[in-house]
Amino acid sequence: MATAGALHAGRRILLPIRRSPSSSAPWSHVRAHLHSSKPSSAPLPPTPPPPPSSPALSSRFTPTTRRSGSIGSGVVAWYLGSIEARPVLTKSITAAAIFTVADLTSQMITLPPEESLDLIRTLRMASYGMLISGPSLHFWFNFVSKVVPKKNLLNTFKKMFLGQAVYGPIINCVFFSYNAGLQGETIPEIIARLKRDLIPTIKSGLIYWPFCDFITFKFIPVHLQPLVSNSFSFLWTIYITYMASLKKPEVEGSQAHSNIRMTSV
Repeated sequence: MATAGALHAGRRILLPIRRSPSSSAPWSHVRAHLHSSKPSSAPLPPTPPPPPSSPALSSRFTPTTRRSGSIGSGVVAWYLGSIEARPVLTKSITAAAIFTVADLTSQMITLPPEESLDLIRTLRMASYGMLISGPSLHFWFNFVSKVVPKKNLLNTFKKMFLGQAVYGPIINCVFFSYNAGLQGETIPEIIARLKRDLIPTIKSGLIYWPFCDFITFKFIPVHLQPLVSNSFSFLWTIYITYMASLKKPEVEGSQAHSNIRMTSV
C-alpha cells in the first residue's frame, strides 16, 4: 500500500519532499539582506515651538490689574518721550492743565452755590500756565542745575534759597500783573494790587514751598523737576487764583479824586 500523500507516476511512487527547517535559511538571508539594504530613516526634526500669540488675543485674557499697569507704564513712557522730544511744549501743556484744574477747584471751594463757574477766569489761568509758568519753570530749573549742579544737602539748600529769593517774588509779580492786565486793570491799579497781595503771597510761599523745593531739588532729575513742581503747585494754584480773583483795590489818586468830588458837592 502506498504511503498516504504519495503520487503515482507509472510504477514509480513519488513521495512529497519535505523541506528541512534549514531550507528557509536562504530566504531569511534574503529578507535580512533586503532589510539591511533599506536606507536608514533620518531622525525626525525637532518639534517647532508653538507660534507666539498675538497681543490682541493675549490682552483679552490679561487680568485687569496687569492691563491697567501696562497702560499706565505706556502713558508714562509716552510722556517721558514727549519731554525728551519737545520739552518746553510738553511742560507748558502740563502747566496749563494743572492751572485749569486748580482754578476750577478753587472756584468750587470759594464760590457760593448759587453762582456759576467763571470760565473766562479759568481760561486766563490756563493761558498763564501755558505761556508763562511752564516755559519759565523749564528754563529756571535748567539754570539752577547748571549754577549749582550737585545734589548734596548744602547745594539743595542753596537751590531752595534761590527759588524763594529770586524766582518766587518775580513769578508772583508776573502772575498778579498778567492776571490783572487781562481783566482790564490799569497800571496804577496793578501796582496797588501788588502792594496789597504780593507780600502776603510771598509769606505764604515761605511756609509752603521750602519742603516742596527740597523734594524737587534733592530727589528728582532735572528734566522731571518742572512736572513735580507743577504737581506741588496744584494746591498753591488754588490759593493764588483765589488771591488773583479778589476785588481790585482802590487807587489812591482815584480815591482822593472821588473824595474831592464828594466835598465839592
